[in-house]
Amino acid sequence: MNELICRRHSVTNGYEINLAIAGPEDGPVVVFLHGSGPGASGISNFKGNYSAFVEAGYRVVLPDLLGYGESSMPEGIDYTLQLFTDTIYAALLAEGIENVVLVGNSLGGGVSMQMTLDHPEFVSALVLMAPGCIEELPVYFAMPGIALMAQAFSEPDFSIDSQRAIVTALVHPDFRDNITDDLVQERFAVAKRQPKDVLMRMRTLNLASRLGEIKQPMLVMWGKDDKFCPDSGFAHFFEAGCNIRAMSFSQVGHWVQVERKDEFNAHVLAFLNVQS
Repeated sequence: MNELICRRHSVTNGYEINLAIAGPEDGPVVVFLHGSGPGASGISNFKGNYSAFVEAGYRVVLPDLLGYGESSMPEGIDYTLQLFTDTIYAALLAEGIENVVLVGNSLGGGVSMQMTLDHPEFVSALVLMAPGCIEELPVYFAMPGIALMAQAFSEPDFSIDSQRAIVTALVHPDFRDNITDDLVQERFAVAKRQPKDVLMRMRTLNLASRLGEIKQPMLVMWGKDDKFCPDSGFAHFFEAGCNIRAMSFSQVGHWVQVERKDEFNAHVLAFLNVQS
């Protein structure tokens, strides 16, 4: 039951979105949405998490966003938040999915919020880890991790050493020994196929002014040592009056679900149990 089955669905403009799926067909659906960055994919970002949810009876879906993993990688386009959202939503509908819990990290958090705003009846709850799309772009580009990623990936000779530097920047220094060569190689294999447009022409919105429209319960987690999305973003959710549970982790970077895997799994499952 924990074995991942991959399916590709043709969606908007003929793009194909890859979904990795596991768990009982009649289980409530949890969709894990990964962040941006060279080599990212659903399986790569959540391989330490999905089995715990399958074992708890959930049907797990790990999509690859457009331009990532095994999904289509079009060139010469703007990678907008709406395009990311619409293609994932269309792929989930093609899979016959009617209601979901969205679990999104970074850009995946932005996609989760946009999908909830667009299709509130489709989403029952959200779990967001260091979500993007709640600040103006200059705030993000001033973050050291984003600056490193943008500079390294824009170079024509993007190397595995650059890939390793980006991945290690995602986590707290105390966790860096856990970044394996296999993980770096896995992400580098994807990054070599990605068009530069996926980052250089990524266009996201600042959704902070619309957070109050989201009525679904939310669990929001953030690492205090995040170098990609500032944890001051917590304040936007409180100021908007969201139905939020907030958790802050010391000695954690951008990857709460990786750096605190067991805690993350337990907290999210407990949150979902309360909502059911």
